[in-house]
Amino acid sequence: MAESEPAQRHVPVLLDRVAALLDPALRDRPAVYVDATLGMGGHAAALLAAHPRLTVVGLDRDPQALDLAGRRLTAYSDRLHRVHAVYDRIGAALDEAGTGPADAILFDLGVSSLQLDEVDRGFSYSRDADLDMRMDPTTGPTAADVLNSYSAPDLRRILRGYGEERFAGQIANAIVRARATTPFTRSAQLVELLYRVVPAASRRTGGHPAKRTFQALRIEVNAELDVWAAALPAALDALAPHGRIVVLSYHSLEDRITKRVLAERTRSRTPVDLPVELPGHGPEFRSLTRGAETASDEEIADNPRAAPVRLRAAERVGGASSTGTAERQERR
Repeated sequence: MAESEPAQRHVPVLLDRVAALLDPALRDRPAVYVDATLGMGGHAAALLAAHPRLTVVGLDRDPQALDLAGRRLTAYSDRLHRVHAVYDRIGAALDEAGTGPADAILFDLGVSSLQLDEVDRGFSYSRDADLDMRMDPTTGPTAADVLNSYSAPDLRRILRGYGEERFAGQIANAIVRARATTPFTRSAQLVELLYRVVPAASRRTGGHPAKRTFQALRIEVNAELDVWAAALPAALDALAPHGRIVVLSYHSLEDRITKRVLAERTRSRTPVDLPVELPGHGPEFRSLTRGAETASDEEIADNPRAAPVRLRAAERVGGASSTGTAERQERR
């Protein structure tokens, strides 16, 4: 594999906007940036180049992504800490790196370009592959395990809840009938079944009949929503005062959690019937965006994977992070 290949294969989503939002927390001083979804290192590379005193703590549950990012970021190896971990372990990753609290954090959620492009990972319904879908291929059940072992009610639950699939019941029943004869091992088997079960008329407005089922299986296999619901509060707690966080979500379920958690943390805790703000009860964070921002038409044309993105960002307005502030003060 050529040394430059990771950079050639990966176009970071909303790179300029992410850099602009995080810049006030990073410029002109030693700072710590946590890339909680390091992937192939596109965002991290740009920030390391722009901020010579920046230290990056990069997390990823995918060992292959960590390896590719390490090669891409070789020139910055003295300022990079790579951590093989799911992003709900952000506090532990900062402790391991010994950097103190974070000045900036980025989450670029969902399936990565690497995982989509690697045929044998099974994330894409457009090419036949083993039904794996694990972001960390070293651990946990695969998509095939889910399809071959879950009951029809459980399959219906994840298809409806995680894929927002209108035909969840019909698909679940068809999967249970089909696996009694031939267990599911390959993505083409599942796609063929979905073409049979999902009415042709729905494809005119709903897109590929496998899109929602594959999303639901991926979320279930990787426990994405449960992990995200735990990870975002942990990340907010890990930010230093005036630290900033940016979240890139790619479907409504992720964005709904992001919106709810940020709304809670940007709200005053003073009882609404009191005329003045109680000391220590003001909002912990302020929003840096008005609602969710989207990619421009120009960016989508250059990078179609930016089409569904929703960006939200916030800044910590006061108080100590759970990681403490002594290390940060010493760095400055």
